[in-house]
Amino acid sequence: MSAVPEAKASPPLVTYDTHPDRYLHWRLSFDGPVATLAMDVNEDKGLKPGYKLKLNSYDLGVDIELADALNRIRFEHPEVKCVVITSARERMFCSGANIYMLGQSTHAWKVNFCKFTNETRNGIEDSSRYEGLKSLAAVNGTVAGGGYELALACDEILMIDDRSSTVSLPELPLLGVLPGTGGLTRVTDKRKVRRDLADVFCTTSEGVRADRARQWKLVDHTAKPQAFKDAARERTAALSALSTRASGKGVTLNPLKRAIDAGGYHYDNVDAVIDRKARTATITVFAPRKEIPSTVDAIHAAGDTWWPLAMARELDDAVLMLRTNDLEIGTWIFNTRGEMDKVLAADAALEANENDWFVRQVIGLLRRTLARLDVSSRTLFAIIDKGSCFAGTLFELVLAADRSYMLQLPADEAGAPAVAVSGLNFGAYPMVSQEARVSAHFCGELKPIEAARARIDQKLDAKLASELGLVTFTPDDLDWDEEVRIAIEERTSLSPDALTGMEANLRFSGKESMETRIFGRLSAWQNWIFTRPNAVGEYGALKVYGSGAKAKFNWERV
Repeated sequence: MSAVPEAKASPPLVTYDTHPDRYLHWRLSFDGPVATLAMDVNEDKGLKPGYKLKLNSYDLGVDIELADALNRIRFEHPEVKCVVITSARERMFCSGANIYMLGQSTHAWKVNFCKFTNETRNGIEDSSRYEGLKSLAAVNGTVAGGGYELALACDEILMIDDRSSTVSLPELPLLGVLPGTGGLTRVTDKRKVRRDLADVFCTTSEGVRADRARQWKLVDHTAKPQAFKDAARERTAALSALSTRASGKGVTLNPLKRAIDAGGYHYDNVDAVIDRKARTATITVFAPRKEIPSTVDAIHAAGDTWWPLAMARELDDAVLMLRTNDLEIGTWIFNTRGEMDKVLAADAALEANENDWFVRQVIGLLRRTLARLDVSSRTLFAIIDKGSCFAGTLFELVLAADRSYMLQLPADEAGAPAVAVSGLNFGAYPMVSQEARVSAHFCGELKPIEAARARIDQKLDAKLASELGLVTFTPDDLDWDEEVRIAIEERTSLSPDALTGMEANLRFSGKESMETRIFGRLSAWQNWIFTRPNAVGEYGALKVYGSGAKAKFNWERV
């Protein structure tokens, strides 16, 4: 994590890559099958100037380190079956997101901050669900707001019963906003806290102590101070016994090779080129350039250079860079380049070795990276033209897109575009709704899904892809340039606020999950609340916090 000056100097770019050697806020340690992440926030090392990270409060920089640490546990330490998240401070677990940081941040920064912290916590649950990496929140002191939301993401919460430490979600009574990282939703959907008790809890700024927290199901276990370490060991042993993680030799995640210039972000397998005048970013993902290793030994030997992992890491980084640093670039255009057969070979290797611990982690990273696209507040277009290789895993980019355009040429013409689905398109990469993208694409209708499944690994030309409903439009070469140009220009002329709302509504069909409620319902309300004077006006609760002044509210309910 660092600030890299842009070509035009200011403001500095936020980057998302770091390393344990550079951590400022977390201590990462290992003891056999248990990894411990101890929060020890350096209050003078905020990502931006103007606030101190007191009381183990966090900003984006703290969460960037947390996300990095979790990925290193996943890939570099396959022997780990349980992660303990705790505090290196006595009597203070975490006081949540830094309020002074939020008070001075722009609206966009607050929203992006909440989105990334949500994704990191969802990732903890995702790893437990799909990869068997369990987690325990060892809450060894007072925990509030975002700190409790971090604990909520773990499989179990153990809280110290020292008669003074409390747990709280004080955002509404203290700040006039909502818990921004899924707290409201996890309390009811995950922990099944009774609705009336949740109402009391979320409007009580002082929180509740351990005995009541356990009674109300806000935590799973409590322990007196002298028994706390033993209780933590007991719970990590129990959680480790539930893990399906298999030991092996870890794979080092080496630093990303990324070049930044005025034109965008450039990697070996991904290239994000920005047109600031048009307000678009063209993200090109390249197929493997050489034969893809397919046996477990060869895959492990390739390590972080194995194409599915290397591509996933680069795409993930590009998405985060664009989301945070390029707010006016509202339309992302996805291209692919390379040999389709090599992409399908990579998918075959992923499927054939899906029970291997390393391959399972790679599939997990791909799943979480693709899920970032679904919740990004950007228009997504897929352009399928000559040289494209939208197949299997890369076809997920088409399914994630709000629209796709596929060039229609005679089938016998050299270079006529084709697309292909693989077995991985039918469940390996669920959205946060826990639904496959192909299912969301067809609104859950089984007939078109099964028609697509019957064509696995077949190269489909524009006519057949259109008949199967897999692409949106298939202009011929006479209309291609003009139709694509007009579509992009029309899109970029529309209200970005209205587009964000429309896209978020259309991308998730069918039943809601806990995650879609967090990213959809909660985010929509928080977005609105963050712009209201009761929160961020001159006398808004978020603005006057800590000043001694009392918030002044407009009492109208709207």
